[in-house]
Amino acid sequence: MTVMVTGGAGYIGSHVVRLLERCGDDVVILDDLSNGFSSRAGRLPLVDIDLCSAEAQNQIADVIQRYGVDSVIHFAAKKQVGESVERPLWYYRQNVTGLGNLLQAVGQCGVAKVVFSSSAAAYGMPDIPVVGEDVPCRPINPYGETKLIGEWMLRNAARATGLRTVSLRYFNVAGAGWPDLADKAALNLIPIVINRLTEGKNPVVFGDTYDTPDGTCVRDYVHVVDLAEAHIKALDFLDSDACAPSVFNVGTGTGASVLEVIDSIGQVSGLNVIPDISAARPGDPAQLVADVSRIEAELGWKAQYGLPEIVESAWAAQAL
Repeated sequence: MTVMVTGGAGYIGSHVVRLLERCGDDVVILDDLSNGFSSRAGRLPLVDIDLCSAEAQNQIADVIQRYGVDSVIHFAAKKQVGESVERPLWYYRQNVTGLGNLLQAVGQCGVAKVVFSSSAAAYGMPDIPVVGEDVPCRPINPYGETKLIGEWMLRNAARATGLRTVSLRYFNVAGAGWPDLADKAALNLIPIVINRLTEGKNPVVFGDTYDTPDGTCVRDYVHVVDLAEAHIKALDFLDSDACAPSVFNVGTGTGASVLEVIDSIGQVSGLNVIPDISAARPGDPAQLVADVSRIEAELGWKAQYGLPEIVESAWAAQAL
């Protein structure tokens, strides 16, 4: 089996690539290196393709045929919420047009299986604290909309062509499986806090009057290695006769508040961490935790690591 991983030189994609290698699978990486690093590919073939370009479909098809690709894991996308609000049309081009070109090439070449990197941002702001996959999706920003549209595209392609698909809705991904694959973009809470501490600054907490035990937002944090394992399980699921176009949450089913995360980072780092409290940001739900019963029942996947292991691995990786 040869797996084509788009965005495979990025943070999450590179963890999945490494696990695939350890499973003995052949892998080819597609990545324009706008957010990835060529060093993460090692000796694997890395093809630089802009998935949104007019030539992308034929270029992708050439890679599929050249390397005998029979399955795809699709990560390549833009993922900054604020940036998506500022540049919505560009986000639709990057995330929707890019996926469209990929699916056209997949259909042209007869590739049977696609695992799609989706997001809990597809839910928007549900009015329940623990979110299952059947909760109505009402994304509140262009980024979340592009992920939901991507799920629709895969589902409709499956209906039309028999393509086997899984969409994985990630919650808050953090940590590092290997130091060289650490998250280098400080866009999420844990790397943001760690970066501020290493710069000698206090972390900032946006709002401490939410309806939660300590007043700060509660989120579900999943270790990147657990998330990578979920992709391997998803590929296995696509080989089963019972497979149907499916969506699965990927999280732990347990929430941690912003202050709990900061306290954990303080314990691991040995630093006296005193956060600065700022005004709450509009659009932040008080609590967002994954209901993971579906992925446990259907894929046999369950997170193995909790917040302490996530923080320990993230801190150790930045120190190297």
